[in-house]
Amino acid sequence: MTALLPMPAPSAEPVSGPEASALIDARIAGLDDWRGAMLARVRALIREALPAVVEELKWRGTPVWSQDGILCTGETYKAVVKLTFAHGAALADPAGLFNASLEGATRRAIDLHVGEALDGAAFQALVQAAAQRNAQARAARKPASQAKAKSPG
Repeated sequence: MTALLPMPAPSAEPVSGPEASALIDARIAGLDDWRGAMLARVRALIREALPAVVEELKWRGTPVWSQDGILCTGETYKAVVKLTFAHGAALADPAGLFNASLEGATRRAIDLHVGEALDGAAFQALVQAAAQRNAQARAARKPASQAKAKSPG
């Protein structure tokens, strides 16, 4: 049985920036099996695809990657690493990576089990599509007065 992860006392408050990155490092190090290796690979793929991505720790220790909003989370369970895309239902998935949380209208997830491979290029394409979707949604939320160019006058 794998030992519990070395984490500080759970907090309901989200943590971001270098502190979150250090806590994610600790989480990965505490997973001394295939889940830690998979989470480390996922993290590296996300950082490579989006160098400006923001790492956060939310919901009592869940790694979260954000850019103009949540892109995806990296949850670890006994038998699965679950990568949940906050707005995955809005993303094209030509490689068919989404294999969980398919019934909802918003989220989609990728469940990875021991021994399974993750198509890195297809995953990075999903991450980039999620960032593009978030940027478009953010732009659409701008007040009309900011979105319209001032007419000469």
